[in-house]
Amino acid sequence: MLAYTARRIVYVVPIVISVALVCFLLVHITPGDPLVAVLPADASQELAAQLRAAYGFDRPLPVQFGLWLLRALHGDLGNSIATGRPVLAEVMRAVGNTVTLAIAAAIIGFTMGILLGLIAGYFRETWIDKVATSFAIAGVSVPHYWLGMLLVIIFSVQLNWLPAVGAGPSGSNSWAWDWAHLKYLVLPAITTSVIPMGIVTRTVRALTGDILSQDFVEALRAKGLHERGVFRHVVKNAAPTALAVMGLQLGYMLGGSILIETVFSWPGSGFLLNSAIFQRDLPLLQGTILILALFFVFLNLLVDIAQAAIDPRIKRG
Repeated sequence: MLAYTARRIVYVVPIVISVALVCFLLVHITPGDPLVAVLPADASQELAAQLRAAYGFDRPLPVQFGLWLLRALHGDLGNSIATGRPVLAEVMRAVGNTVTLAIAAAIIGFTMGILLGLIAGYFRETWIDKVATSFAIAGVSVPHYWLGMLLVIIFSVQLNWLPAVGAGPSGSNSWAWDWAHLKYLVLPAITTSVIPMGIVTRTVRALTGDILSQDFVEALRAKGLHERGVFRHVVKNAAPTALAVMGLQLGYMLGGSILIETVFSWPGSGFLLNSAIFQRDLPLLQGTILILALFFVFLNLLVDIAQAAIDPRIKRG
């Protein structure tokens, strides 16, 4: 297991470098001058040249990438052009809010998805299966931003039960585990959980149905094994694939949803990324994309290791 883990970590290194290169190049090929956000309308050519030199935009791209990567390895992602604050502090504050939202959505989506998938898999081709499958199809089909606006209209505007926007009372961006803050989390968490719920439901249903149709399950039942024992075998065989799917979905949620966070004005990474794009804030855009991409890469690494721990056939292969 240690050899497998070390091998996977070594494989991650070129992926991380490639991710950093792609993040760096993506924001440089977009049209427009990133200094427009800070330059006054009547700025002179000398002032523009000074700012371009101060941010390092006057150097060749390979030199810019090398210096940016070196600073990033030391935790320095530069300063935001729009606010002047350190990019790392801005990104980590937003990522913290997104992680809170992603964990809440994962608890809701994965719990419902596993439950509905197991029920549908055990009762295939029955009305129970059709109901569970309908929930799954609706979850992956309904646009989540539209669902978010619908929930706001019903529970915030009409019923006045839950707040519509923000992450805390009085516009606070800091988080605390109390009802005053939790009620701001309910609607965006439900909206974010819908798509993962549908995908996990369909995955677990297919896995459960396939495993129940295999010969070893019939053999276990023929030997008189209690149904709870059969269920444990089904879960154990379905766990590696289901875990991989849930890991990917959690990665997508940790990446932040620009649409959902914009609908609810949730101060997460998606909302920050949206602001950086519209403000042409190049350092903030680079830092946000890099941190989110690294989250996704290392989450996949953890999922690979967890899969190997559950299923020894993976590390032997």
